[in-house]
Amino acid sequence: MYIYYSDTFVLPLPENHRFPMEKYARLRGRITAANLVPAEQMRVPDAATDAQLLLAHTPDYLHAVTSGTLERRAVRRIGFPWSNGLVERSRRSVGATISAARASLTDGISANLAGGTHHAFADKGGGFCVFNDAVVAIRTLQQQGHIQRALIIDCDVHQGDGTASITQDDDTIFTFSMHGENNYPFYKETSDLDIPLPDGTSDDDYLAALTDGLAECFARITPDLVIYLAGADPFEGDKLGRLSVSKSGLLQRDKLVFEACDGIPISITMAGGYARDVSDTVDIHFQTVELAVELNQTDQI
Repeated sequence: MYIYYSDTFVLPLPENHRFPMEKYARLRGRITAANLVPAEQMRVPDAATDAQLLLAHTPDYLHAVTSGTLERRAVRRIGFPWSNGLVERSRRSVGATISAARASLTDGISANLAGGTHHAFADKGGGFCVFNDAVVAIRTLQQQGHIQRALIIDCDVHQGDGTASITQDDDTIFTFSMHGENNYPFYKETSDLDIPLPDGTSDDDYLAALTDGLAECFARITPDLVIYLAGADPFEGDKLGRLSVSKSGLLQRDKLVFEACDGIPISITMAGGYARDVSDTVDIHFQTVELAVELNQTDQI
């Protein structure tokens, strides 16, 4: 199983912007210390090219990002100050999802230790998301003739509004978002399947809703690839989540997703996670990757 990471491309961020970023290096360190995969299967990805990014984004937006000419309001919407480092890190994060998706076609499953940047629209970013990695990766593989149809299973606690918007007229990409109904973004787009959850939703109701949602997805599409946004932010201790799902409930969530895919290639991205104690976020992401490695080794994926 191949795992891709981009945390070595450090963003020059002020202290008040760092909390979403700390988890990435800690997660990679945890995976390395546990020897989950051989060292040669932990890889730094190539950066996504302009041609690849233009499969999901407008030329004007791409130029504004890469040239540093975004309007102040657009920068505030993203949530990070602009820098060359932000552009490079964002390109690498998308490149990691492209590489992971491609690897999953032969290995069954793969992971990007970042990604899940689902608040990026065709012409704007938002919510710590600059480019939409899932859509770029899918369209890259489609353009190369590797796949025809794909399913995005978005279990981040925030709706995948950018993903839904970009793919609204694309019947080759099925979007499923299960998220907090009262959480960001406060204006929701329309995915192919949305399951909004009330504040405080806990394990049993969360897993029942996911079971139903997965069944509907696979009744409506037979994908060649699944991209799974395994957000850690439905966790009961998440600062931004508003749901009440336990760590064990999130592990059961991952099992349900992997079982539902039943041999379909899966590329995992980490998406959000903002626990009061960053170690909790790392624990949740680690158990997702650990389960994927275990299932891959036993040929259950």
